[in-house]
Amino acid sequence: MVRMTLDKALENSGISRYELAKRTGIQYQIIDNYYKNRVKRYDSYVLDRICDALDCDIADIIEHKK
Repeated sequence: MVRMTLDKALENSGISRYELAKRTGIQYQIIDNYYKNRVKRYDSYVLDRICDALDCDIADIIEHKK
C-alpha cells in the first residue's frame, strides 16, 4: 500500500497546509486531499511542487507498506 506522509513532513517543517498551498501555487483543497490520503492517483507535478516547497525528497512524503 502506498501512503502519503505529508502530515509528518509538514509537522517537521513547521508549516501549515495553507502555507504549503501558497508556496506551491496549488489549490488548498488539492493539498488537503494529499494530506488526508484521499488521492487515488498521484500527480507528478503536484508531488514535485510539494518536494520543492518543503525542500525534501519524494521518500519524505510517500511511504510504501506491505
